[in-house]
Formats: sequence, C-alpha cells, structure tokens
Amino acid sequence: MSGLRIGLGYDVHAFVDGRALVLGGVRVPHPRGLLGHSDADVLVHALMDALLGAMRQGDIGSHFPDTEPEYAGASSISLLEQVRELMESEGWRLVDADLVLVLEAPRIAPYRDAMRLTIAEALRVGIEQVGLKATTTEGLGSTGRGEGVAAQAVVLLERV
Repeated sequence: MSGLRIGLGYDVHAFVDGRALVLGGVRVPHPRGLLGHSDADVLVHALMDALLGAMRQGDIGSHFPDTEPEYAGASSISLLEQVRELMESEGWRLVDADLVLVLEAPRIAPYRDAMRLTIAEALRVGIEQVGLKATTTEGLGSTGRGEGVAAQAVVLLERV
C-alpha cells in the first residue's frame, strides 16, 4: 500500500437571502449567504470531502448528515477540525491542499490569505500547505448567473 493518497472534493451551494456568507471559515461581506444545513461553507465542504476521500472514509454527508439537528448552523471549520482528528487517528497527515472557488461575486482576493490561514490552523499545518484561488465561469452556468458558489479541492495525504 502506498504511503501517499490523493483526494478530490467538490461542492456547490445556492445563494439565499438572510444568511451570512462564510467561505474558508471567513465571513465575507455580501448581500446573500449560502443555503445549507450548516453554515454552508462550500469551500470547507469540498476540502472535507477531499480529505475523507483520500482516507477512504466516505464523504461529509456520511459523517455530518443534514438530517441531524446537531449540525444545523454548525461551523464548517469545527467540522473540518473533526475530520483532522479522524485523519490523525487514522495515521495520515496533510502534505498539501489546493482549493478553487468558482463564483462571479464577491471578489475573493481581499480575503484569500485569511481563508488560507483559518483552514491551515484548523488542520494544524502551515499556511504554505493550503493553496487557494478563485475563478469565474464568464457568465456561464448557475455560478455564472450568480445563483451560487462552487468549490473544488484536491489534497495529498501522507501516511505517518
């Protein structure tokens, strides 16, 4: 068995009125937030799915089902910390994570480093191990129409 594993995660959430927009554990000023059972942090959800996939531990829906009241409004960063604890208990450590947000607005650049730091702290790794970029779809599809936000994550884990 290889001492390295790659995981890929993807998530998408629709915009909704009356909620704060939380991305990468950071509140981002925007008139709408994302719809979801927890805080709907699409970026952290994609990252958790990538980590769980690399460990062959299912997905976030199997670990934090949206049918459970205890996860209503939950901080996705606190859920990420639980995934990190599982990762540590299973004998894995994060080598690198590369993340992508797909959205038309708001602009992410002013919050990028805060998101990277928040995620790195939750995973107990250096900020240089967490890459993050944002892109648009040039007006195409649901994200291009401003209906929501999508995120992708790829991680490399190493057996310790």
